[in-house]
Amino acid sequence: MAQRIIVGISGASGIVYGVRALAMLRDCGVETHLVITKSAELTLHHELDMSLDEIKALATEVHPIRNVGASIASGSFRTAGMLIAPCSVRTMAEIATGVTSTLLTRAADVVLKERRRLVLVVRETPLHTGHLRTLTQLSEMGAVIAPPVPAFYAQPESLDAMVTQTVGRLLDLFDIDSGQVRRWQGE
Repeated sequence: MAQRIIVGISGASGIVYGVRALAMLRDCGVETHLVITKSAELTLHHELDMSLDEIKALATEVHPIRNVGASIASGSFRTAGMLIAPCSVRTMAEIATGVTSTLLTRAADVVLKERRRLVLVVRETPLHTGHLRTLTQLSEMGAVIAPPVPAFYAQPESLDAMVTQTVGRLLDLFDIDSGQVRRWQGE
């Protein structure tokens, strides 16, 4: 079976991370299952010069946000895990409580219960104590909290290069080497 990853895109700023992940995973031959929130669809129009259809075309399969009966809502559907990029505070809170209202958070809940890799690219700052407690709870549940922090040692020459470096490091968390990460060589 080819490697399979669920990609979730929530309504937080930073849709480019999810879109870049889809493109890089496609280039690596990884099967992707996309679920995108309605808020993300609204954010898209403010952040990228892409249509929703163009984003969906990057995925192997697209699942409607309200289809809680989709394959990715079941633990019997085997995946390497799920990347949510970007991950809104609302999304992280739903996952932490287990009170899921959409396919995005249901799929994340399934990934956690099956002990698979869940990577959350939380896009919020500053964080208050409630956010920090929720992030701690998610980490204790097995999620990987991976805010999109730029790696300046890679000396990115553009915002595009910075995004690619960050997404490449996110894919590293699934043992996927995109070949596009500038790795620290030491001194």
